[in-house]
Amino acid sequence: MEALEGEQGALIPPPPESRDEFEALANRRGSNMKRKLSPGWTLALLTGLNLFNYLDRYVVAAVLVPVQKDLAINDGAAGRINTAFMLGYFLTAPFFGFLGDRASRRWLIALGIFVWSLGTMLTGFASGFAMLLCFRVLVGVGEASYATISPGVISDSFGPARRNNALTIFYVAIPVGAALGYVLGGEVAAHFGWRHAFVWAGLPGLLLALALLPFREPDRGQAEGGGVAPGARTRLADVFGILRLADFHLIVWGYVAYTFALGAFGFWGPNYLHRIHGVANEKAATFFGIVTAIAGLVGTFAGGFAATAWRKRNPAAYAFTLGLATLAAVPVAVIAFVTTNTPLSMGCLVLAMLLLFLPTGPVNTLILETVPANLRSSAMAISIFMIHLFGDLRSSEIVGRLSDHWGSLQKAVLILPGALLVGGLLWLALALKTRRACRQPAVDESARTTG
Repeated sequence: MEALEGEQGALIPPPPESRDEFEALANRRGSNMKRKLSPGWTLALLTGLNLFNYLDRYVVAAVLVPVQKDLAINDGAAGRINTAFMLGYFLTAPFFGFLGDRASRRWLIALGIFVWSLGTMLTGFASGFAMLLCFRVLVGVGEASYATISPGVISDSFGPARRNNALTIFYVAIPVGAALGYVLGGEVAAHFGWRHAFVWAGLPGLLLALALLPFREPDRGQAEGGGVAPGARTRLADVFGILRLADFHLIVWGYVAYTFALGAFGFWGPNYLHRIHGVANEKAATFFGIVTAIAGLVGTFAGGFAATAWRKRNPAAYAFTLGLATLAAVPVAVIAFVTTNTPLSMGCLVLAMLLLFLPTGPVNTLILETVPANLRSSAMAISIFMIHLFGDLRSSEIVGRLSDHWGSLQKAVLILPGALLVGGLLWLALALKTRRACRQPAVDESARTTG
């Protein structure tokens, strides 16, 4: 029995036997009253918030030298700061991923922004090393919610032909946010102390946490021409089914090796230039900030948009972009780490970073497109869990401990190009597998025709 409408369009409750139908209709009416953002505005807002996500994460690298001095910690302990963040990040990612495929994504995103921003600000008030580690765990928890859910919202807003370009724009926030973290963190620490750097980095997120709540989120799967059925619920069996996909494994294990290398060097980079080449800490942080911004913007846009154009002719274009770019960065990174010539080292670092930003958009697009629309948040969560558990959870600490053991940070960072080599080879294997699979139907069709 349908509910009646009064003169002002208000719902008039039906008899008690139709109460369930009435409540369902009322809930739909309440949901429809929220204004829906256009795909462009959805992308712009989520990208802006993602910028602060990475700004908060990279402040630590910019102020690592004064933090070590103030708290009297060695390289191994300093690497544990990043490990603490990663524990909060990857351990809670599966939980948020499962919720992201079942519950309101707007509220989960708002919660994540608030928690990571609060954790960043509290880091500036840490009275000791143990307390600082606890606050970095909190930052990781907040970022896990945002990172697992936001890409799925974007994928539901843009169709397959435009999705990779949209995600490329979203992930441009990585270099820009990291650059701001390096530059602002280094400058604020130099003038006011490292504690102020965390306070000012976390403040914007607290103010922006509620930005998405007034708007209705896109329906799951709407970009493919139809949403996921309202009654359909993601089951744990569906989530575990992702682990049976061979392509998903090649993507993610390549991503693990790639993340191991980038996570460690993103953490130790300014310290490396300061210690090995004698560059002042604030200048090293500024250098990484500027280079990350420029190389990141150029590399992310070039890799993403070029891969989209290439895919029109080659269905394996995304995977080839990942593999070839990463393999090309290996010899460049080796030269950057072994040379004692400061300008040459810095120049090679610029080129290596440019090459390593090329896969940023395509790798995340591949993760999302490998699974059904109602499992996208779960796929991102599993990816985040794996790349951090097996990738950069311990990579910063491993480099720090090797530096303590060998007495040389320069020797310790040489393990990172080896990790890039492994990642590049796995992604190249995925590209060849994809190309072979796409050619097989054409061969079979040709055989049927000639037969």
